[in-house]
Amino acid sequence: MIRLFSDGSVNTQTHVGFGAYLLVPENAPLEAFETLHVKVKAFHQTSSTKLELQTVLWALDEVKSSEEEITLYTDSQNIIGLPNRRERFERMDYATNQKKRHEHATLYQAFYRMMDEMKCSLMKVKGHKHTCDKDAIDRYFTLVDRASREALRKSGL
Repeated sequence: MIRLFSDGSVNTQTHVGFGAYLLVPENAPLEAFETLHVKVKAFHQTSSTKLELQTVLWALDEVKSSEEEITLYTDSQNIIGLPNRRERFERMDYATNQKKRHEHATLYQAFYRMMDEMKCSLMKVKGHKHTCDKDAIDRYFTLVDRASREALRKSGL
C-alpha cells in the first residue's frame, strides 16, 4: 500500500496556487521521514477548491501505473465528500440547482474516472494540529502543507 499526502495553497487575489504531494510507501521507516521528497507544482487561474482537485489529480496521475492500493490523505472536505456526491452529480449531469454546468464538472469527472481506475481510498486529515498532538500521519501531512505554503510565499504571487 502507498500513502499519498496532498495539499495546496492559493493566493485568492492572483488566483495562483501551489499543490504539493508526498508518496510514502507503507513500509517506510519513520527515521526516513526527513529524506522524503515532496513534489510541488504551480497552478494558474485556480481557487482553493479547484487547486485541491488539480493537485489530487496530478498526484494520482503520477502514480496511476502502480498496482498497489493507495490511501490518499487530505484535509480537503470537498475531496473527502466527493464519493458521496457522485450519484447526485451524475443524475443532474453535473448541473447546479440553477441548471448551469458546475464550474468544476470536468475535474470532478476526471476524479471519479481516476478513482474507478485505481484502488484508492480517501482519509481525512485534520490540518494545523499542535505539534504535541501530531502522529506520524499528521507529520507527513505537515510536509505537504508546509511545502505548498512555502512555494506560494517564495513565488511572490
